[in-house]
Amino acid sequence: MAAWDLCVTVEELGPEAPPFKVSVTSDLHIGGVILRIVEKTQIKKNWSDHALWWEQKEQWLLRPSWTLEKYEIHADARLSLTSQHKPLRLDLPNGTTLRVQACFSRPVFQTVMGVCHLLNIRHPEELSFLRPVEEKKKKEKEAEKDVVHDLTALKVMSGTHNPAASTLHTSLCNSINSPVDFRWLDSSRSLLQQGVKAEDKLLLRFKYYCFHDLDPKYDAVRLTQLYEQARWAILLEEVDCTEEEMMLFAALQYHIGKVSLSEPQPTTSCPAMDDLDSALKCLEVKMESEKTRVEDIPKRLTLKGYKQFWFTFKNTSISYYKSREETLKEPIQQMNLKGCEVAPDVSVAAQKYCIRLLIPEAEGMNEVYLRCENELQYSRWMAACRLASKGKTLADCSFSSEVENIQSFLAMQQSTPGANNAQTDEIINTHSLVSRRYQKKYKAKQLTPRILEAYQNVSQLPLTQALVKFLQIWQALPDFGVSYFVVRFKGCRKDEVLGVTNNRLIRINLSTGDVAKTWRYNTMRQWNVNWDIKQMAIEFNGNVNIAFSCVTATCKIVHEYIGGYIFMATRSREQTEGLNHELFFKLTGGHEAL
Repeated sequence: MAAWDLCVTVEELGPEAPPFKVSVTSDLHIGGVILRIVEKTQIKKNWSDHALWWEQKEQWLLRPSWTLEKYEIHADARLSLTSQHKPLRLDLPNGTTLRVQACFSRPVFQTVMGVCHLLNIRHPEELSFLRPVEEKKKKEKEAEKDVVHDLTALKVMSGTHNPAASTLHTSLCNSINSPVDFRWLDSSRSLLQQGVKAEDKLLLRFKYYCFHDLDPKYDAVRLTQLYEQARWAILLEEVDCTEEEMMLFAALQYHIGKVSLSEPQPTTSCPAMDDLDSALKCLEVKMESEKTRVEDIPKRLTLKGYKQFWFTFKNTSISYYKSREETLKEPIQQMNLKGCEVAPDVSVAAQKYCIRLLIPEAEGMNEVYLRCENELQYSRWMAACRLASKGKTLADCSFSSEVENIQSFLAMQQSTPGANNAQTDEIINTHSLVSRRYQKKYKAKQLTPRILEAYQNVSQLPLTQALVKFLQIWQALPDFGVSYFVVRFKGCRKDEVLGVTNNRLIRINLSTGDVAKTWRYNTMRQWNVNWDIKQMAIEFNGNVNIAFSCVTATCKIVHEYIGGYIFMATRSREQTEGLNHELFFKLTGGHEAL
């Protein structure tokens, strides 16, 4: 074969250095090209971390046995010999900035795994990188105040614990984040392919709202960072909550801030986790029929009133009748709660005890509200609905413990007599504990006694239990875990909102906020993306088909969210080590899947 010159720049020689010209033939493999370049530089060092980067195609040449001909590289190609690992600044949810040696040549999914291993964060598949909001240039004095923890000298350790992670715990964060959905990086492409350079700053955040096997004993860093992300979601009103819930969130933040000064490392185990069915004592429970109220709500924000019916709960289904005397007849309606979504809608002060149910149907989800008469009735019915949604009956051993957990949560929202007089002279920074809405609605002297009143109900919690309790209340909010995208459905003239959660898609009216339709992933048969017209098409059971294009984000981001959540559903408690990378890329990568 005829020889020809290939131009290659070398990173170690600086950006101003001219490229080397290497005489090659098309059958020369990539490893041979690198060897010739290294010999020409006459620089004696370890080059094992270096690889060739093809500038025009934004592609790494990582297969040393492949020839130039196989890569379709010709004389006009501009190549660069550069290191695969480069320093990267990472902003964590608690405001800590780390400088780490990150891999710029592998897919972001694998780079995140390496970083999380370094920081001792389990289940890295739940996190990803996103770009920060563009900030105005800081003055030199302000820039000097930013503390950066340099971890570039540390390598990814094997095993489950990294000693460097012990310093990464709760601290206050003063930054304000904007909506993040359109700023997520593509998990199937490398950092360099997405324009990220050495020393750039990225945010490390939890992307998927399904936190697998969260155990305070092993997840100290994961727990505190998740708490910080949840805290800012509340303060920035990314998820809606009632005024009572906001005061409780504020009280827990205040308590966590105080306790963390004397107990900085939350490493003790906590019995207040969501899924403790295996640890509960076996008790046979029989629940009698009780009166409650129900109304079928076809759309969100259209609640007008409730009608009273007689309800019975049997196995995993609830039935309702006009009266108790008619229970021997056919019910007005029977609803199987297996697989349904259960969310609280409670205000203790207003004596409002509602249960929101999203029940799967052939064409989507049916939204139903149950209104109970008192706290005890609510606790029992809420516990029964939660168990039924998991396919468990009232005879399950965890029923009584579930009731106790719900009553414990309600007790936190109740007023404590004399609480206002106990700590009236205590000064707290209320503006760092509540969202802007309540900062405008109330003065600090009005917020302080209310926060301190709620604080009395949580003041005895250890640090770890307080963190877990904060997360549990956050996860119980009706709008928790929804990522919103503006889309245009096929055949429609107006933009609408698509909500993506861990188990369903929600179609929302952009003008009113009403829920028009809901589809669950377990009824999804297939989905695909037409990358040419940037349109996603999904087919569900019952011959239900939808198609939409994305307005506020790329179609790839929405596609990755849906595929990512389906991947998360394949995890099990027994599968504590090792992830199926190939399956993740198959579900999320689209036409760029590895």
